[in-house]
Amino acid sequence: MFYLLLIVTFLVALLVCYIVSRLFNDSIYKILQLIVPEAINEAWLKYIKFAIYVVGISGGVRVWDLEKYITSRYDNREIVQLTTERWTLEIYRTLIGSLQSIATVLLIFFVFTLIAYVVLRIFSSKNEKNS
Repeated sequence: MFYLLLIVTFLVALLVCYIVSRLFNDSIYKILQLIVPEAINEAWLKYIKFAIYVVGISGGVRVWDLEKYITSRYDNREIVQLTTERWTLEIYRTLIGSLQSIATVLLIFFVFTLIAYVVLRIFSSKNEKNS
């Protein structure tokens, strides 16, 4: 049952990453077009998508939390049983964990690209004044 839970949480996290990646694909691409030279634009887009998947899956599938279903934390206690309620809770935790992790990555990306955009605008306005 533990292996099934591990596979299901992985697939749920993967699905969340896919959906979020598709939703933000155009926005990320347009931002990269403004900031990054066209020659490496596609590479950066692929890297951001890769980061979304890695962080989303690792944030959603919390292996250290799932260990409670195969080992006891204390010698005298029983292993926690996987009930329907626990399945529901674990899938919900996977969804929320993936979304939180992806949101953090996207927030960092958008903050840095906003800073880069402002810096580029400042330099372009200075160059126009000097011309």
